[in-house]
Amino acid sequence: MSVLVFADSSEGKFKKTAYEVVSYGKKVAEQLDTNVVALTINVKDSSELYTYGAEKVVSVSNDSLNTFNAKQYAAIITEVAKAENANIVVIDSSIDGLYLTPIVAVNLEAGCATNVVDLPSSTSPFTVKRKAFSNKAFSNTVISTDIKVIGLAKNSYGVHENTVSGTTETFDAAIVDAGVSSEKIEKVTGKVTIADADIVVSAGRGLKGPENWGMVEELADVLGAATACSKPVSDLGWRPHAEHVGQTGKPVAANLYIAIGISGAIQHLAGINASKVKVVINTDPEAPFFKAADYGIVGDAFEVVPKLIEKLKAFKTA
Repeated sequence: MSVLVFADSSEGKFKKTAYEVVSYGKKVAEQLDTNVVALTINVKDSSELYTYGAEKVVSVSNDSLNTFNAKQYAAIITEVAKAENANIVVIDSSIDGLYLTPIVAVNLEAGCATNVVDLPSSTSPFTVKRKAFSNKAFSNTVISTDIKVIGLAKNSYGVHENTVSGTTETFDAAIVDAGVSSEKIEKVTGKVTIADADIVVSAGRGLKGPENWGMVEELADVLGAATACSKPVSDLGWRPHAEHVGQTGKPVAANLYIAIGISGAIQHLAGINASKVKVVINTDPEAPFFKAADYGIVGDAFEVVPKLIEKLKAFKTA
C-alpha cells in the first residue's frame, strides 16, 4: 500500500503544482502510516522532490511523451499505481489534471474527488473537503472504494519542505496509442504562464483595444505575473485564446488576481473565484466584480494602472 502522486512538469522542469502534490501526498501517507511515491515523466533529475517528502521517485522517459496526451499519461499513471500497489493517487487540478483524474479513476475502478482543498479529515471513512458550486461552497466527500483518486486544487495546501533521503527508479511503461496527433504547437516563451502564476493580471473590453495592452503587460512584468483576459477579448482577437480565463476558459486559483476593465460576468467570476485575493479596477461602481472582489478601485484604468506601475517600481527600488 502506498500513496502515488503525479509530479507534473513542462519541458523537463517541474511545475509548482508538482511540489504541492508531493507535499500533500507526504502528509496523507503519514496519516495512513505508509510511503509516498512520486511519478515523473521526461524529467532528467527528479531529486528535488526528495525535499518535499518523496521517498521514492518513479521516472518514465520516452520522447513520444513530450506532448501531453491524457490517454497516454493516464495509462502510465494507472500502470505505475498498480505496480506500486497504490491505494491513493493524487493529481493536481490543472487543466491537464482535470483531464487525467477521471480517466485514471475509471482505469483503476476508483472513487474520485476533484478540487480537494485539505487533508483528509478522516481516513475511516476516507473523507475529504472539496470546493463545490463553482467555488461558492465546500462539501465533505466520502470515498468508499479501496482505491481513491484525489484531484488537489491549486494553492489549497501549499508547498512544504519535508526533506527525506529518497531513491529514483526508472520504469519502462507501455505507451498506448494516443488516438490523436498534433500538427502544430505554439508556446509562449519567456513569460509566466497562467498555470504556474501566483499572480495574474487580467483585462477586458474596458481597455478599448489590443493596442492598449502594453500597460497590462508592463504591470504583469513588474509583479512577475501572468497576463490573462476575459472571453469577449479573446473572441474579438485582441488576445490569444490561451489567455482566456473563466469558467469557459482556464480556471485561475492565483494568490492575487487583478481584473482591469472587466465587469464580472458570472462565467468569469466562477472561473477565478478560487483566487485568494481579488482586485478590480473599473469605472463602473455597479460592476458585478466589485461584489466578488476583496479590493476595488473605481477609476479609469488608463489613469490608475500607470500610477500603480509607478508606485510598484518605486517600492521595488526602495
